[in-house]
Amino acid sequence: MNEIEIQVQPNYLAEQSNVMNDKYVFSYHITIRNRSHDIVTLRKRHWEITDAHGDVESVSGVGVVGEQPVLYPGDDYEYNSGAHLSTPWGCMEGYYEFEDSYGERFSVPVPRFDLKADITVQ
Repeated sequence: MNEIEIQVQPNYLAEQSNVMNDKYVFSYHITIRNRSHDIVTLRKRHWEITDAHGDVESVSGVGVVGEQPVLYPGDDYEYNSGAHLSTPWGCMEGYYEFEDSYGERFSVPVPRFDLKADITVQ
C-alpha cells in the first residue's frame, strides 16, 4: 500500500479579488509527502471546485503546475496554485493519480478544504 500524505493550506487573496464584481481569488499551498518505500511519480490531478451556490467546476490535467514530480521514499514536494470563485466562499476536493516504480497507477484523495474570503462570517 502506498502511503502518500497530502496537506493543504488555503489563503484568500484580497489584493487580487474584486468584491464589487464578485471575483474572489484564493491560493493554496500543497505539500505531498511520500511515506512509502517506493518511488512514485505524480501523473494527473483532478479537482472539484464548488462555490457557495453549489455550482461545481471540474478541473483535470497532467501533473501539477506543469510538472510530474518524482518522489523518492521520504521526499516532500510542495507547490502553490489557485482558484477563482464568484462567491466569497466555497470548497475544493479531488485526487492525485500516481504511478509507482512497477508501473501501477493509484489514486490518492485530497480531502475537502474550504476557501473563505476574510469578509465572511461563520
